[in-house]
Amino acid sequence: MDQERLAEWFDKYGESVFTYILLMVRDYHQAEDLTQETFLKAHRHQHQFKQKSSVKTWLFTIAHNVTRDHMRKKHPLQHCLGFTMQEIDSKPIPEQMILMNFQNEQLYRAIQQLKPSYRNVIILRKLKEFSTKETAQILNWSESKVKMTLKRALDKLENDLIREGLANEIF
Repeated sequence: MDQERLAEWFDKYGESVFTYILLMVRDYHQAEDLTQETFLKAHRHQHQFKQKSSVKTWLFTIAHNVTRDHMRKKHPLQHCLGFTMQEIDSKPIPEQMILMNFQNEQLYRAIQQLKPSYRNVIILRKLKEFSTKETAQILNWSESKVKMTLKRALDKLENDLIREGLANEIF
């Protein structure tokens, strides 16, 4: 892959990859580093891209794996137990919160409280708008697992919002 193609991919998908990673790690600077690592891995492993999926799906697969590996290394116990990052970084990112209204902020916080598999599938399917097939490729799941997990995740999210008295405001 030449530098021009990598720059084109970064220009086209860099912000989207960054926001996905940011939603997962909740640390602006770490998300920047992991985004850079994603594109460096894409550059190093471009020979493995067989065009069985779109470039965007391939890049998100790399981003997912880079982020997952980072979370395992940084917080192995929390990752294994499925804890959220809330215990580590309970403060919202100021740049992001300024842009969100109250309802979006509450929805964002509720998503952050979900276990990682639920958070992943909601972010990819609903926020990043990947298809079921693309989400399955990124997460290395079957399409039926994506559908089942998404349904359970949305049910859990709705129940959490109802418990907090926010469901009517958001849905």
